[in-house]
Order: sequence, then structure tokens, then C-alpha cells
Amino acid sequence: MVSTSSQANILIVDDDQKGRMALQELLQSAGHSVVLAESGEEALRCVLKQDFAVILLDVRMPGFDGFATARTMRERERSRSTPIIFLTGAYEDLSSMFRGYEAGAVDYIVKPLVPEVLKFKVSIFVDLYDKNAALTREIADRKRAEDRLTKSEENLRALAGRLQSVREEEGARIAREIHDELGQALTGLKMDLVWVADRLRTDQKPLAGRAKSMFRLIDSTIQSVRKIASRLRPEVLDDLGLAAAIGWQAKDFRRRSGIRCKLSLPPQSPTLEPGQSTAVFRIFQELLTNVARHARATRIDIEMRVDPGVLTLTVEDNGKGIAASAIGTPKSLGILGMRERVLPFGGSIEITGGPDEGAKVVVSIPLGLQ
Repeated sequence: MVSTSSQANILIVDDDQKGRMALQELLQSAGHSVVLAESGEEALRCVLKQDFAVILLDVRMPGFDGFATARTMRERERSRSTPIIFLTGAYEDLSSMFRGYEAGAVDYIVKPLVPEVLKFKVSIFVDLYDKNAALTREIADRKRAEDRLTKSEENLRALAGRLQSVREEEGARIAREIHDELGQALTGLKMDLVWVADRLRTDQKPLAGRAKSMFRLIDSTIQSVRKIASRLRPEVLDDLGLAAAIGWQAKDFRRRSGIRCKLSLPPQSPTLEPGQSTAVFRIFQELLTNVARHARATRIDIEMRVDPGVLTLTVEDNGKGIAASAIGTPKSLGILGMRERVLPFGGSIEITGGPDEGAKVVVSIPLGLQ
């Protein structure tokens, strides 16, 4: 007979019907749920179907006795850790008790039973069972919450990656339109102005001066258009590859900031997916921006290395350094953004440095992975 109650169950195994019924009445009067088995074989069938808080097992039973039943229970996964209390007569000798402990018993109760002792011992195991069940439920709830959180983070990361990709695609489109349409219009305007300037008479000096001013303005506007288009999407990254783009950006940074840049680049750009190249280049731009804004550095060492299966970009400056507390804080949005850029490609970013020791950033991207 198997109880379907959700509370902790106690299995009573005894071939003596009077003994079973007495134990059942005693434990049920204390509010416990009881399952009865009249043989070792029936007990083994019970433990296959449900869990028990404790098993009260008679030692002396015909056929499959208590020792054999306990050993078999210990061999099965479901009942391996279930506490077993042996019920035995007062005539049991010390060697039989040792044999019971070897078979897997946790305690012995000698017949005739003392009701208060039995109820106290059973209540301890029931309480342990209830606490273990509550802990198991709590662990399961936390696991489900962690799974939901992990799934949410994955969705947010995928969304952020998609937004980055869309932004890069839109930037490239706008850069092409600015370069092609506005650049061509300015070039045409300059050609028309050349035509007009060539037809000015020598006595029209004020108009010639105004034409020169317009030439300078057009040239300046063309340069601005090129800068804007390059910031949106540098052509060199698409046309010549990552190594050339890193070199171009470093030279532009040195010209604008006055900070010396020592470059060590591979002779040929590595073969990367477009998204990987974009991620590394944007991270490099962010690092240069951080150096210019915060580092107070006078020199930057830049090295891009291609090893078997991995591309490594190292940027090291001699500035004021970075505190360890600032590296992992969620408030460091720039660092967080750089880490998010490499995660979709299985990459990593390692940042080291200390006060007045400069900072070193190592960006690693596995080759051939998306």
C-alpha cells in the first residue's frame, strides 16, 4: 500500500501484522503518513515508487530478511540515502547489531518499543526530510531563476549585437551617400568655380579674392565631409583590412593629439569576418579616445599579432593608469561596451595597470569563429 500524500512518508516493514498495525497507529496518532509492507520484497517495491523520510525495518523476517533488504536498498539510487532504523528483539547480540550497521542501518530500536523514544527518533528524520525537501525546492527555484536570467542576458546581448550591426550598416550607408553625393556635388561646385575664376578680368580683384575664399571654403568642406564619412565607416577598413585601418587610425590620432604611437602590425591583415574586424577596430577607437581623455599619456605602444587560431591586439600607454576597482565596476560603461563587442565572437578583453603605472589592454579574438 503506497500513500499518495504530499507529506513525508514513513515505511514500516514487518512480517508481524500486529506489530505493523501497532506501529501504524502510534505514528499516525503523531500526525505522520505511514506506508506498510509485510516483507522485504514488498518494501523494495515500495522504495522504487516513492521516497521516504525514514524506514522502520524488522530484522528477523522469513525469506528476504532485514539485512538483505537494507543492503539492496543501499544499492539503489533512490533509496541509497534513506535512513533505516532496524527493529530487533532484545535477544540480538552485539555482532548482529554490527551486521545491521554494515548493511546500512543508522539506528537500532529494541522491542518492546518505547513509544516516546520511537516518536522522537522518527520526528527527527521527518524534520530532516522536510528541510531537505524545502532546500531542494529552493535550489530548483533558484536554478530556474538563474536560467531565466541567463536567457534574458543572452537575449539582451543578441539584441545589443544586432543593434551594433544595424548601426554599423547604417553608418556605412550614410558614409557612402555623403562621400558619393555630397562629395561629388562639392567637386562639381569647385570645378564651376574654377571656370568662373578663369574668366575674371585682371581688374576684378575683389571678385578674384572672393573666389579664392570660396576655394578655401570648398576645400575645407570636402575635408570635413571626408572626416565625417571616415568616422561613420572608414573606407580603409573595408578596402585594405584591419591592419591598415589600425595604422591609419593611429596616425590620425597622433596628428590630432600629439601623443606618440609605436606601431607593430602584421604585414598582411588577418582573414576576419566583417563583424570581427568592425568590433576590433571600434574597440581600438574607444581605447584611443580613453587615452586622450583620461590617461595623460605621452606614448602608446600598439601591437597586433596573429597567432594560430587567435588575433591579439595590445594597447599600452604610459599614463596615470587605472584603478583595479574601476575595471570591473558596472559604471565603467566604456569597458562594459568593449567587452560586449567581443563576446559574440568568443573573444575577451584583459585590462591591467595601476596608479602611475600606465594601462595595458589586451583584446583577443578567436579566428574563424562567429
